[in-house]
Amino acid sequence: MTALAVTGHMDLTDESVPAVRAALDELVAGYRDLGQGKTLVGISCIAKGADSLFAEAVLAAGGRLVVVVPSRDYRRSTVEPDGAPLFDRLVEAADEVVVLPYERAGRQAYEAANALLLERADRLVAVWNGEPPGGRGGGTADVVLAAREAGIPVDVVWPDGAARRADSR
Repeated sequence: MTALAVTGHMDLTDESVPAVRAALDELVAGYRDLGQGKTLVGISCIAKGADSLFAEAVLAAGGRLVVVVPSRDYRRSTVEPDGAPLFDRLVEAADEVVVLPYERAGRQAYEAANALLLERADRLVAVWNGEPPGGRGGGTADVVLAAREAGIPVDVVWPDGAARRADSR
């Protein structure tokens, strides 16, 4: 088994999504045929943007999906109405769903979810523009730094033309 966890920006521009999707499909496909009975496992919190795109790529490559839900109220409080059908479809397609024991979504729950991702990962896929942490904790750059400190290899995905929405930073 090779376990790939994901971290990444939620606020990709609509124009960026096709390029990021293609880059993730290509990267994940490289882990599809691992030989010797090894299985690809993708671990994701399936948030909008990078997390969901990664989960779709894992499933398309025939891998198993593990979903980490940061809190009991996550879907109700955090998943936007237009993203709910995809969230529900990915939960349904998952081989395993881990709901962390936090009642409410928030920094503590997100940091715990990120820690679990790294604990279970052989590698981290980071859909990341390379910018340093924003100081809020729990963001993409923070997860990349934690992975590197733990000796977990990081595959950065940020194709030409990828961008974040200016209104969401």
